[in-house]
Amino acid sequence: MNGKIALEEHFNLPEFSNELPQYVNPEMMREVSRRLLEVSTERLGEMDAAGIDYSLLSLTAPGVQAETDPRRAVTRARRVNDELATIVAAHPTRYGGFATLPMQDPAAAVAELERCVTQLGFHGVMLNGFTNIGDADTGWYYDHERFLPFWERVEALGVPVYLHPRDPLPGNQGIYEGHPELFGAVWSFTVETATHALRLMTSGLFDRFPRLTVILGHLGETLPFNMWRIDHRAAAMGDLIRFKKPLTHYLLDNFYVTTSGNFHTQTLNATLAEMGVDRVLFSSDYPYESMREAADWFDNAAINHNDRVKIGHTNARRLFPGLPERIGRPAHTARA
Repeated sequence: MNGKIALEEHFNLPEFSNELPQYVNPEMMREVSRRLLEVSTERLGEMDAAGIDYSLLSLTAPGVQAETDPRRAVTRARRVNDELATIVAAHPTRYGGFATLPMQDPAAAVAELERCVTQLGFHGVMLNGFTNIGDADTGWYYDHERFLPFWERVEALGVPVYLHPRDPLPGNQGIYEGHPELFGAVWSFTVETATHALRLMTSGLFDRFPRLTVILGHLGETLPFNMWRIDHRAAAMGDLIRFKKPLTHYLLDNFYVTTSGNFHTQTLNATLAEMGVDRVLFSSDYPYESMREAADWFDNAAINHNDRVKIGHTNARRLFPGLPERIGRPAHTARA
């Protein structure tokens, strides 16, 4: 299937390369690090081979979210966004951008959000999990009231926020003691991101800003499969409840999920049954995953043609109305 639009596709700057996780197979991470820095010939060739016309690029995790100095975070975020704008300008029919924001300084984050959307033409925001502040042991989650001006501006601009995983704070890692193999994409990413999404829901954020849109990768970080039980038991929490509607309502009204790194047809079909096809979008999670594996699976998954087209590109067109009208390779180089 040609014409696919992919949303969770990462890049990096050399200055962040030594901040990537060190617990993954070193040989694999060397190759990932190299591919994160390459945004021209090789990556575009992989996109062509996978039938991906357009990718929304975002700074890989943890990125600026791991910066402990707020002033340095502001400077680094602006540099990342300027570099990404240059990449997009060089390949306007192939790449778009998600903004990197210095959430260590909420007012600066709002200003950079405004610049990225209204001046650089970015299509939304990628937040790589909680944001460190002061030191590596302290983190802010985005349900805190200090971030209300940020969410207010996000809603007003009408752009989505992609909530991407990162590993938990050091003080929250005790459950993994002796089992480093459970870090990252194996398991800790899912627990961290699903919990963060639930914090947003239970805080009443979507009651205050009902038009907010949040995207989760990996087919929703297990939330589509667990939401009935979460709702069922949350209803018994009495005075602890700060939200006005069933949590399932927020999942279905305020969230999208992508196929990034979760190439399993039964899981996809379960997600479609719970959330509906209009809330699911294609992604690969390159270069941590293979574009070709993602595409080969998706193009042949046991779903109907109309669903494949919606997930592959038309849902993205609806969610991101600012995408270029014409995407993909120029007509004289495109495949027949």
